[in-house]
Amino acid sequence: MLQGPATSAKLKFMGTYQPTMGLEIHAELKTRTKMFCDSLNDPEETRPNVNVCPVCLAHPGTLPVPNKKAIEHVIKVGLALGGKINERTKFDRKNYFYPDIPKAYQISQYDKPLVEGGELAGIRLTRIHLEEDTGTLVHESGASLVDYNRAGVPLMELVTEPDFRSVEQVVEFAKELQLILRALGVSDANMEKGQMRIEANISLNMGTKVEVKNINSFRAVHDAIEYELKRQEEALEKGEKLTQETRGWDEAKRKTFSQRSKEDAHDYRYFPEPDMPPFETKPFDLDSLRANMPELPAGKRERLKEEYGLNEAQAEALVVDSEMANFFEAAVSELKEGLPDADPIIIYNYLTSDVRGLMNQGSIAFKDLKVTPEHLAHLAGLIHAKKITSRQAKDMLVKMMESGEDPEDLMKKGDMAILDAAEVERAVNAVIDENPAAVADYKNGKTASMQFLIGKTMKLLNGRARPDMLREIFERSLK
Repeated sequence: MLQGPATSAKLKFMGTYQPTMGLEIHAELKTRTKMFCDSLNDPEETRPNVNVCPVCLAHPGTLPVPNKKAIEHVIKVGLALGGKINERTKFDRKNYFYPDIPKAYQISQYDKPLVEGGELAGIRLTRIHLEEDTGTLVHESGASLVDYNRAGVPLMELVTEPDFRSVEQVVEFAKELQLILRALGVSDANMEKGQMRIEANISLNMGTKVEVKNINSFRAVHDAIEYELKRQEEALEKGEKLTQETRGWDEAKRKTFSQRSKEDAHDYRYFPEPDMPPFETKPFDLDSLRANMPELPAGKRERLKEEYGLNEAQAEALVVDSEMANFFEAAVSELKEGLPDADPIIIYNYLTSDVRGLMNQGSIAFKDLKVTPEHLAHLAGLIHAKKITSRQAKDMLVKMMESGEDPEDLMKKGDMAILDAAEVERAVNAVIDENPAAVADYKNGKTASMQFLIGKTMKLLNGRARPDMLREIFERSLK
């Protein structure tokens, strides 16, 4: 569960130093084309410099045209996070030279961003604005090559206030934002693919600020910030003066390293983009966007707990995996149609353990899964009605994964039904006769022997008996 800013009793990181951190989070937006041209926005393209055109390569005489869908995506994020959508906004030029910027400037937003303010998990947001992404550098054989496929891709930047007081807060915030972006459908926000990138501004006691870039996983976010806090504290303890700088994160060495002195806004020489006039956001119909807002993670957590009786951890497992959540809810809906009093936890347990385990074992995605929500509901119904045992259910799931058959059909075809009491009792008597030592141990007070005898009987019956029935018969027979 996300928490707000830490209390004063928890502010100390080590010794007498209080961490203060703010984040800048970039997310590539899901659009068909790039931010200012018709080149495809395809993050899966592996061939270099395929999705390029004269506009995103900055050929002389070309003019940018803003991507309406990208603007709408940022507005949706702003609405979801309670930000103010500026009625009038504009694009600006952020001037700096680097090989992956073909224009030698980046079209971004400066003093009139699309969104101002907002809040997430007790952390205040400064702004959310829109810009274009850069290309990528590939270093090989002693040369640096440039791939401009990513240059010009719509990029949302979210900037927070320096409200973070712990590494754990930062990681939880970033994870929650990722879930929100995915729920809104505006970004896949896959950090391993560079679709969501985090930069942390870190200081101790509100002193010299250091920006750490190149953080591409939640583990790296945690480790990079933790390392930097310790590095700064050790420097201050030695009486050294910290430098305002940009540092990178070396994943292999598990440490930050200096890249360059930190720029201020004036270093970029921002000025209004002359090729695109300011524009208004009224045509985007904010009321309609609010009304059609999808369910967000915080609301989904509470609904799953209230509607299905899930605990915090169970609800969280479904919130972070929307495909599994959809499968779960469809299966429970089917189960409740026939058995209104059935417990949805049966579905949850088999889905998250047995089905998910078989999926991982076979590298199977939900879209390729042969077991349907209806099939899992029917399996849960058989368990609820005590027509099959837990052991049989597991065996049946393996067959369902292979064939895609409904469990009720497998019941008719195979030897899967639970045996009646008379057949079970005959098997119990046989196990008692074959295991006199275990029987004697049980009668002498060793209750663990009962489980041994039950296991022997289950094996003899190929799992076709309920453990509770076996225990009852054994207890009666061994009095």
